[in-house]
Amino acid sequence: MPMDATTSGTPTIQYHNINDQPVTVTAIVAVPVSTYQRNQRHCFGDLIPGEFPLATNPSIVLHATCSFFRQPANFPPDNELSISELAALDMCQKRAIFKPMAPEERQDLKQRCGGSWKLVLRFLLAGEACCRRERSQAIAGPGHSIAVTSNGVVYSFGSNSSGQLGHGTTEEEWRPRQIRSLRGIRIIQAAAGPGRTMLISDAGQVYAFGKDSFGEAEYGAQGSKMVTTPQLVESLKNIFVVQAVIGNFFTAVLSREGRVYTFSWGNDGRIGHQTEPNDVEPHPLLGALENIPVVQIAAGYCYLLALACHPSGMSVYSVGCGLGGKLGHGSRTDEKYPRLIEQFQLLNLQPMVVAAGAWHAAVVGRDGRVCTWGWGRYGCLGHGNEECESAPKVVEALSKVKAVNVATGDYTTFVVSDDGDVYSFGCGESASLGHNAAADEQGNRHVNVLSPELVTSLKEVKERVVQISLTNSIYWNAHTFALTESGKLYAFGAGDKGQLGMELVNNQSERGNPERVDVDLR
Repeated sequence: MPMDATTSGTPTIQYHNINDQPVTVTAIVAVPVSTYQRNQRHCFGDLIPGEFPLATNPSIVLHATCSFFRQPANFPPDNELSISELAALDMCQKRAIFKPMAPEERQDLKQRCGGSWKLVLRFLLAGEACCRRERSQAIAGPGHSIAVTSNGVVYSFGSNSSGQLGHGTTEEEWRPRQIRSLRGIRIIQAAAGPGRTMLISDAGQVYAFGKDSFGEAEYGAQGSKMVTTPQLVESLKNIFVVQAVIGNFFTAVLSREGRVYTFSWGNDGRIGHQTEPNDVEPHPLLGALENIPVVQIAAGYCYLLALACHPSGMSVYSVGCGLGGKLGHGSRTDEKYPRLIEQFQLLNLQPMVVAAGAWHAAVVGRDGRVCTWGWGRYGCLGHGNEECESAPKVVEALSKVKAVNVATGDYTTFVVSDDGDVYSFGCGESASLGHNAAADEQGNRHVNVLSPELVTSLKEVKERVVQISLTNSIYWNAHTFALTESGKLYAFGAGDKGQLGMELVNNQSERGNPERVDVDLR
């Protein structure tokens, strides 16, 4: 549901064929109209007519809340709530994360979001939009892959040296194989890191397998044992988790209330707390985000990004290692506590999606602009060069593209447009950019791309791409997944361990063109 112009900041739900007609049931409509011009449509940016702030026209309020008034309310009456607040609360009731919350938990969330149900609704919708929560998804991890259907069934394939596929063995899998031990558990989100995997259920519980450490380096010493089947993370049982991310030295999780917790990599206070590398206890991320709800987190090699939901709009915070300027503050210094990236205010850009590559980062704004910053090696920032940028910079080559999503890896970046087209740039190693360039004079097919180029090979699948996932590791050759609207999964890039979900022939180690993976993610 659209929200008041003073509190809006996320893409709105579209209402089609709504006419500006006089409201005959005047007893229900109590919103004053003197502040607004009834006939003027207050659209946001370049959005199409029909998307309005909630209080622009009372007839829209009535249209949007008609289902609410037809049925008994699912909550006690509150005479102090406006119609728009009642409508927002009603829509919150339908969100999967909000439903199981106790009344006091809901009130706590309301206060944390700014004291309005419209702000709570914006927080919930923003999290669903940027994380594909409770929708099909594919994760291109370091050497292994995870695929989740819309019904929460999980498949895994690829490298399995630490049991990170969850099948009870350490044998590689070259085809998608369902994790049978998860039967009866609906998974809504997945994360794949070096030698380990984390899965989150619709009940907010976290299951982990592979290396038993939350924070060891990629090729560091393993923990005391390997876990080859999904095991409940006991230390997170009292936290309702909705997202997990795995960096190289740390792990972070996000609760449904928008709180961030981290494991490990705190022995010198790098993420705001002191802890040992093998610590299995979650620690709240201290500092600026303690009282600000976060809708999405993203982990790079040695830093963390958080997309926060202020009453005034969305913003991005960063913490960790600042080498290369990847924290976005105009410098290369480390940050032990989350710090607001102020550049987005100067660019007049409302961040909607964040992505953290190994050494660079990217954001998609509400208006469809894309910003990148950090190490620019191989052209991964898309600015036509290999220069570093220590603050977010708009990718001008995408000025005619309205982006809706972005994915980053080890010096590679993919952008998905609102019409399902895909653009990529950066390091062309292992054919993970999808351009399948012809060999140059030296026989090299791995050409780096300094500016965004349309991935024409994905146009040939004749379906709208809704998600891109690529390997975010400096030690593994990269592979890439493209998920279509109908649930078909296509893969390309490195496949020497079975991570593409298909067997390669003639001693091949990679695929240059997207090929369908034999798994249905609908």
